[in-house]
Amino acid sequence: MWLLKDTCWVLSYKTAGMFMILPTLSVAFYLTYKLRKTTTELLHNLAVCCWIIANSIWMTGEFYANDGYRLYAALFFGLGLLLVAYYYLIAQHKKNQD
Repeated sequence: MWLLKDTCWVLSYKTAGMFMILPTLSVAFYLTYKLRKTTTELLHNLAVCCWIIANSIWMTGEFYANDGYRLYAALFFGLGLLLVAYYYLIAQHKKNQD
């Protein structure tokens, strides 16, 4: 889904790219929900959700706002990075100590 959305973005298929946001996010959130029982899966899938949201905001900004939404996209990219960093710096370390 994500690759299809990004392909539409690269090819400037605005309608198709915008349409693909919902199914892409739906699958990502569904997988996050289904795999939420382990910290590893939960945090990594939440990071993927953040990255898809960021990517979608960036695409929307390029299509309709003269690339004016990059700061908002950067916030979600940063949140995704923080989730992964938390896992590898704190959660994984705690797990290894047990």
